[in-house]
Amino acid sequence: MNLTLKNLYDDFRDPKTIKALAELITQEAEKLDRPVNIMEVCGGHTHTIMKYGLKQLLPEKIRFIHGPGCPVCIMPKERIDHAYILAQQPDVILVTLGDMIKVPGSKGSLQQARSQGADVRFVYSPLDALKIARENPEKRVIFFAIGFETTTPMTAALIDRAEKLGVTNLLYHINHVTVPEVMRELIDSRDEHIDSYNNRIDAFIGPSHVSVIAGAKIYREFPERYGRPVVVSGFEPVDVMEGVLMLVRQFTQGRCELEIQYRRSVTMEGNLSAQRQIDKFFEKRELFKWRGLGNIPHSALKLREAYAHLDAEKVYGEQLPVEEIEDHKLCICGDILRGMAEPTECQVFGTACTPSKPLGSCMVSSEGACAAYYKYGDLLQRRSDR
Repeated sequence: MNLTLKNLYDDFRDPKTIKALAELITQEAEKLDRPVNIMEVCGGHTHTIMKYGLKQLLPEKIRFIHGPGCPVCIMPKERIDHAYILAQQPDVILVTLGDMIKVPGSKGSLQQARSQGADVRFVYSPLDALKIARENPEKRVIFFAIGFETTTPMTAALIDRAEKLGVTNLLYHINHVTVPEVMRELIDSRDEHIDSYNNRIDAFIGPSHVSVIAGAKIYREFPERYGRPVVVSGFEPVDVMEGVLMLVRQFTQGRCELEIQYRRSVTMEGNLSAQRQIDKFFEKRELFKWRGLGNIPHSALKLREAYAHLDAEKVYGEQLPVEEIEDHKLCICGDILRGMAEPTECQVFGTACTPSKPLGSCMVSSEGACAAYYKYGDLLQRRSDR
């Protein structure tokens, strides 16, 4: 028998197993004396929950709320404007990953910049930027780097490889962000949203791909300091349901701990080699603005001073604006990213804001909560109920 990728994940999508886990969760939830709000931090988990109808399988006492773990959704317009401006510099090729090319800033999206003649290229791997730089020695190639702990090692590997090969026409605009700081912000913030923050999040499902790199240890403070249990879970539906069951059992058994559901790849310490590579090139920023959440201390990375000559923010510093820009007034992406609202509570969801004409980043990104609700939610039924 030839083993295929489908063979590997079939068991993790088995309907009978999913329903059996739902029954166990329901039995366990009957022991709860109040509802439990579980925030899935990552947009990948949100899509699994919506795609496989996991919400509908759970009892009313178990509620999912959606978090800020989508690197495209949290990118503020100011940073997208940087990419837009850099793309239009003479003899520049701007390279980026994912849905970033479609997200509108205040001046437009990278897709629009490309339609106006800018050389903007989408790649699947950061190392493709190296190939582009070597093929275009007369141009300056700028890699607009995005993502959480998951993608940061690939950018570090790109820099390391370019340095070893002596490639001098490749610069970097670094927008890598880190998960623990934003989770801390959601609980610990003391601004006008504080009551809503503290009242909504009872527990976290942590993204496994982040912990493959950074280790589960990055979540230790949440049960220990904040009294919020964390289960690091995989992204298949059986993984998510088992993670929920592990969290519910913590509540019914009076425990508050950090646990790993995705033991197939996640350890407490993570990938130490990748962590050393990241530390070699990056250090924490003092502040980084998250879309809808504002400035969060030490929540993002920048190039170390030794690599300042590769930093597009410094090389093109005079051309890049620093003023803050407000989001669209009708968009509630900020509240959705804080777990304070569901996409369907937005008055423009599915009407003025759709994947083909998005107003907010949660609808633009394929990992965004609004995109998940639009794609998998019962939109037509909701419309008929209005």
